[in-house]
Amino acid sequence: MPPPKQKHSRMVSLINYRLRVTLNDSRQLVGQMLAFDKHMNLVLVDTEEFRRLKGAKQPEGAEMKRTLGLVILRGESIVSLSVEGPPPVKDEKEIAPGPGIGMPAGRGMGMMAPGGGAAPPAFAARPMPYGAPPPGFPGMPGAPPGFRPPPGFPGAPPPAFPGAPPPGFPPAGFPPRPPQ
Repeated sequence: MPPPKQKHSRMVSLINYRLRVTLNDSRQLVGQMLAFDKHMNLVLVDTEEFRRLKGAKQPEGAEMKRTLGLVILRGESIVSLSVEGPPPVKDEKEIAPGPGIGMPAGRGMGMMAPGGGAAPPAFAARPMPYGAPPPGFPGMPGAPPGFRPPPGFPGAPPPAFPGAPPPGFPPAGFPPRPPQ
């Protein structure tokens, strides 16, 4: 079983710090650490690379600098980490609070007043009664035989007591009706 992880990792405390990272090929990267993971992969921003130049023509201790920007480093290639500087200071002023009222944006139609108000025009009319053909269709038959509209609509039967069988079914303990 792996050892228990520490609650406050040293790496968490280094987020946003400016770090110098030494790689296994002797390059050094200096940048601000944004993130890391369990493999010690790092995300650095505003990164610069420093390399020692080798060769007979190069003076001793010559170093080449290159700006890289945003870098994702594989943890396997990291040899050491050291802190170069603290996190940058933010000069941002706090945003002034707004009116503190959350309201829906709506979709072009006025919102209903709290506590009721008038219904939107699309819902203002009564629903069409069941079993009757729409106006202009006198030849259409009504509802099929035995059809009952849902409770609350014109022509619906009164609601039964709780636990009663649905309409058309016999009560509990009675034999089913013979087909007609």
